[in-house]
Amino acid sequence: MSHRSAPPPAPHDREQPSDAGDYDDGPVHPEPIAQFFDTTDADAPKPKSQASKARLRQRRRRRRTVVMLVVLLVFAGVVFGVAMMLRDLLGLDDVTDYAGPGGESVIFTVPEGAGSLAIGTGLESEDIVADSEVFMSSLAAIAGGREVQPGEYEMRRQMSSDGAAEALLGEDPTQVHYAAVARDLRQGEVFTVLSESTGIPVAEFEALAAAPAQFGLPEEARSLEGYLHPGEYRFDVALTATEIVQQMVDNTLAQLEADGITDPAEQYRILTIASIVQAEAGEGDYASVAGAIMNRLGPDNVETSGLIQSDATVTYGLGRKSYDLTPEEKADTSNPYNTYANPGLPVGPIGSPSEEAIDAAAEPADVPFFYWVTVNLDTGETKFSETLAEHARYVAEYQAWCADNAGRCL
Repeated sequence: MSHRSAPPPAPHDREQPSDAGDYDDGPVHPEPIAQFFDTTDADAPKPKSQASKARLRQRRRRRRTVVMLVVLLVFAGVVFGVAMMLRDLLGLDDVTDYAGPGGESVIFTVPEGAGSLAIGTGLESEDIVADSEVFMSSLAAIAGGREVQPGEYEMRRQMSSDGAAEALLGEDPTQVHYAAVARDLRQGEVFTVLSESTGIPVAEFEALAAAPAQFGLPEEARSLEGYLHPGEYRFDVALTATEIVQQMVDNTLAQLEADGITDPAEQYRILTIASIVQAEAGEGDYASVAGAIMNRLGPDNVETSGLIQSDATVTYGLGRKSYDLTPEEKADTSNPYNTYANPGLPVGPIGSPSEEAIDAAAEPADVPFFYWVTVNLDTGETKFSETLAEHARYVAEYQAWCADNAGRCL
């Protein structure tokens, strides 16, 4: 028996799945893809030319470059900020030494007994050296066994530490005479100090004092009293007595000129007041005592009738230093320095006033007082008053102190 296979079903007889998964009995006809897109739509992608593609790549490269530069700048700023902070914290910006010989000239004083630490600290505070420790290292390396001698040195602002050390050590101490002239010393006492320092006889200095005009002093000046400026000196061994005295006088005149006092007669008057201030008061009271003296010198002074009444002036005229005066000594008009008996200023200065005392005499304080008395010689406490009655109470307080401190008020 022969068998023939059944013919395959026609294509349209099969059920075709729809796009939704259901079955549709209708025929499936593939549609051209073009009918689903409007190729004329303006938003449709268009082919790009090679030139436009190149421009796009350039823009992208530029954007990347700008971004990278911004990132680098930000990073550099952060690094710089951190570096500056570290420099501040670690003190890396601090100048430890200056270069060169320095600039502005300045006088630097080395006190007697000052060590390298005190000298270095003083130099740094004056901006002569940048760092005291660096200076001390330089000084130790250069000294070679030598020591810095006390006295005044001409230095410069912002010197190198080596230069400053050499300036302080440069002079051979055997070639200078050191003299410490204290404030309030009288002329004869100054001459003794100078003679002991230089080996020049006191008589040579006394002979110079007998002719004060040769040093530019006014005709009122009886001697060099008041013009021998106190301070620490390092006189060259080759200086004569005349040159030494001239240097000291010039220092006093320079101080008066710095206070605006240039007339020789007025300079003499200010020095006289300053010498009384120096002898009568502690430094903290200089200006007030100067003001009280000016009140006593005023034409309308009815409280003391122009009398200054200073014990220090009377004892100067008597040739001694004492706080104790007799009624007869206070009444002696023949003593030209007696300001109890003679109104106005004494005939001249009574000692060597300091710069501070000269400053006070040139610019006295505006005070209402006429009287002052130091009630405690140990502390220097001074009490001021406007009336004699009030002053008498303070004098009693001083006398009580003297009674409790035997031998101190002679």
